[in-house]
Amino acid sequence: MALDRNMVLDTLRRVATPDGGDLISSDTIRALEVGDSSVRFVIEVADAGDGQAMAPVRDAAEAALRSLPGVDDVSVVLTAHSAPKPAQAAPSGDAPSLKLGRHPTSGGPEKVAGVDRILAIASGKGGVGKSTVSSNLAVALARQGRRVGLLDADIYGPSQPRMMGVSKRPASPDGKTIIPLQAHGVTMMSIGLMVDPDQAVVWRGPMLMGALQQMLGQVAWGELDVLLVDLPPGTGDVQLTLCQRTHLTGAIVVSTPQDVALLDARKAIDMFGKLKTPVLGLIENMSSFFCPNCGHESHIFGHGGVRDEAAKLDLPFLGELPIDLDTRLAGDAGTPIAAGDGPVADAYAQLAAGLVKGGIA
Repeated sequence: MALDRNMVLDTLRRVATPDGGDLISSDTIRALEVGDSSVRFVIEVADAGDGQAMAPVRDAAEAALRSLPGVDDVSVVLTAHSAPKPAQAAPSGDAPSLKLGRHPTSGGPEKVAGVDRILAIASGKGGVGKSTVSSNLAVALARQGRRVGLLDADIYGPSQPRMMGVSKRPASPDGKTIIPLQAHGVTMMSIGLMVDPDQAVVWRGPMLMGALQQMLGQVAWGELDVLLVDLPPGTGDVQLTLCQRTHLTGAIVVSTPQDVALLDARKAIDMFGKLKTPVLGLIENMSSFFCPNCGHESHIFGHGGVRDEAAKLDLPFLGELPIDLDTRLAGDAGTPIAAGDGPVADAYAQLAAGLVKGGIA
């Protein structure tokens, strides 16, 4: 008889962690695979010190799972995230001794130290759910076992701190290096963590471009398989700076199926073409809505328009994502829906698995 995934999760909930919680609530489990008679997963912690503390937890998890009927093979890998912690955190309530918004430096594209791939998540217009896709895709990729970073590059309207459930100011022990934060297995940075959330960022283009370069080059990202850059809507200074000053792997364009959104998505695709940045594929967001009461499927914004556009432009179609009330509630609560279970989380898991299998992420 095949193992039941819920039985495995319930078993892991009974494995205590040093902080008084359990393995599931600690949000350290990545790439959980439950086969007919095998269980495999990764326990990812922040650094080597946490790794030493979690070694007995790993052993306890293995022993608990091996005691389940029908389990023949258990593989638990304990790994430490390589992003360094600050030697001395900034005093509580104090801003890092670092000024963002300097004028940009000149020169050609530069690599980000320790980062293997950089993917720009873009849209031609606002309101298509690009930031929601970025945060959930980052979490879904982390659950696939990837080392993931998320940079909120929407300087004027940063939303990732709220969506990822973080509000602590990043530390800057030397006034130059920025120590990013961790949330749901993802290393993240946003201008929204550096300014008063109720204050508008009123900057001209050069300061905005300089801030983006600082968040790419001065953040201690550590060793990452992929860094997702959540771009603002449109085709402006941030997009130009990213494409011209950074070695981008490519861009993923998010759009809803409706014609108005596709008009602007085409402009984003054209911009990346002019900037010699590969478009790696298109995602159709808000593709369908399932009534929570009767289960009826509705296509509020149409359906299949992005798939057709991808075929017309000879670009990969990466997948469809539904519109769902729980997705909005999860984002507002700071726990992306991809961090849990259910149909929407499964859709993001499938999208992330396809990106990993295709060598994109």
